[in-house]
Amino acid sequence: MAVPARKTSKAKKKMRRAHQNHAKPEISFDESIGEYRHSHRVSLNGYYKGKKVAK
Repeated sequence: MAVPARKTSKAKKKMRRAHQNHAKPEISFDESIGEYRHSHRVSLNGYYKGKKVAK
């Protein structure tokens, strides 16, 4: 089993993780309510796929 001879420095660790950034959230226009909303999520008014699902 391979064991590192030296501890990875904070700078090297941060450089490696710099490429693991988050993707921007997917936002689409929902024509049934006339507003923008996140994909696969209930809108602020309680609509999902054009149907009222929450109060």
